[in-house]
Amino acid sequence: MIRSASTLLLALGLLVAGPVCAQQQPAAPGKPAAADKPRKLTRKERKEMQRQAALEAAKAQQQSQITEKDRELSAAYFVDGVKFMLLEDYPKALERLLKAYQLDPNNAAINYKIAEANLLIGNLKDAGNFAQAAVRLDGKNAYYYLILAQIYASQKQFTEAAQVYTKLIQDVPDSKSYLFNLAELYLAQGKLTDALTAFEQAEKEFGPMDEVSFKKQQIYLKQNNLDKALQEGEALITANPDEVRYVLAQAEMYAANNRLPDAIRVAQQALRKEPENPQAHMILADAYRQQGNATESEKQIKQAFESPELSIDQKVRILVDYLKQLPNPAIQQTALELADITTKVHPREAKAFSVAGDVQLLAEQKPKARTSYLQALRLDNSHYKIWQQVVLIDAELAQSDSLLKHTNQALELFPNQAVFWFYNGVGHTFAKQPAKAVRAFEQGKKLATDNPELAAQFDTQLGDAYNELKEYDKSDAAYDAALTFDANNAQALNNYSYYLSLRGKNLPKARDMAAKLIKLFPENGTYLDTYGWVLYQLKDYANARQYLEKAVRTSRDGTVLEHYGDVLYQLGDAAAAVEHWQQAKKAGGTSALIDRKIKDRKLYE
Repeated sequence: MIRSASTLLLALGLLVAGPVCAQQQPAAPGKPAAADKPRKLTRKERKEMQRQAALEAAKAQQQSQITEKDRELSAAYFVDGVKFMLLEDYPKALERLLKAYQLDPNNAAINYKIAEANLLIGNLKDAGNFAQAAVRLDGKNAYYYLILAQIYASQKQFTEAAQVYTKLIQDVPDSKSYLFNLAELYLAQGKLTDALTAFEQAEKEFGPMDEVSFKKQQIYLKQNNLDKALQEGEALITANPDEVRYVLAQAEMYAANNRLPDAIRVAQQALRKEPENPQAHMILADAYRQQGNATESEKQIKQAFESPELSIDQKVRILVDYLKQLPNPAIQQTALELADITTKVHPREAKAFSVAGDVQLLAEQKPKARTSYLQALRLDNSHYKIWQQVVLIDAELAQSDSLLKHTNQALELFPNQAVFWFYNGVGHTFAKQPAKAVRAFEQGKKLATDNPELAAQFDTQLGDAYNELKEYDKSDAAYDAALTFDANNAQALNNYSYYLSLRGKNLPKARDMAAKLIKLFPENGTYLDTYGWVLYQLKDYANARQYLEKAVRTSRDGTVLEHYGDVLYQLGDAAAAVEHWQQAKKAGGTSALIDRKIKDRKLYE
């Protein structure tokens, strides 16, 4: 078992333990065994011996000066310091420990605890100095090396930390387990070869270990030594024949390195052990896809999705990858089927129905997408974006009942979200309830002050709603506000100009807005009809006919056909006018006068 470098507390008994010194034995009488003549020391060696002698002398002198009373007082301060450290009162702990140090500075245990206290308060410089002193005073205590290594590592001084571990392993008996720590430090420095060497030394000491094999695999892969990495994988499989995870890891390694036949072979080996294993099916699906075998790939991924063991989060990630490729007819059906499988296997997961709704929406299955979103909200109604998707679909389908129901539900949860007030107003507009629409739009506009674009959309809708209420001054003001923000707002330009023409008010302004609109959208039948009708109201029948005729070619709307009939009548072609009125009635959406026009073959306005 690897001992943790974070174990910093030391038994109090270390305090009173005397220094461990090897006693020099006197030389045996007689002729030296090694050589007749001793080697002459170099100048550097003599200086080092003198320095060591001075240190030992100073240490001995200091030790001799410590009285038994001082030693006992130092021990008491030390015990107090350890107590305060356990209480995490580090300032008081340091105060007591430093008093102990003043009385007994050459006590390794005291230096160690001072280093630990400084480390815990982030004073790394002092921590390092005291830890170095502890190692110097007692070079056989592993804990002193460990704290020094930890201090270096905290400062990202990995080289120095590795040197400390190397010395620990060399000098302290029974410390080979720290080879693992040394290997990790080498990995942190990117010294892959040194890390491998340390791991191999550890394996010689403690035998093969799965986690070490995984680490070695990672190193080999970083070194682009695939064969060695695969050898480690095979060794793991051989040593653990019942562990499918090692087989799967090997298959993934083959797949990641484009050795697809081997990946398929090993993944199938995993399935023989666990036939329902979803990860094996996923590996096969990816390998077959890369080989161009779409049928088999689709079969394997569906089998993986049918397993509850493949987590909902994994399935969502895969479906998101499909979403990024939609709309794409080649994968759309597979994406839809996987989404359905996900909701069946995980019927209580809101995210399953949410992602299914996303897939269905991009596949243009809007009613089905809305059903999925609503189920997601039944499971978890707190997701604003899902509510937004629901009301957008309601609006696109022009289903006022659903839109009003869902916006009211959303507003109970998110009353300050302007977008839900907007679509609530749209719902009332669809339902021919302009007064309620105005209330919703006015409330939403108050909440959109920091979003000018959305505020302009509110103004556009208010222009329509106030027009329905015949509050024309408010309608015109709302349209003007919308066009102040965006002079090319197509809806505002079209509706404003058209309603002015119906009222016969400010027709030159209506003409300018409609003319601008068809420059922007020259082929849009609705906009061509608006411009033609404004010209009609200005009694410019020849030009009105030109644009209304073009509108009829692009739109079979009843209003457009009726307008074209009216202009034909004004130009003297009553037969053609009646013909287009009849077509207009059949198409629907005409004025209340259409029957009289057809019956009397005469224009009524």
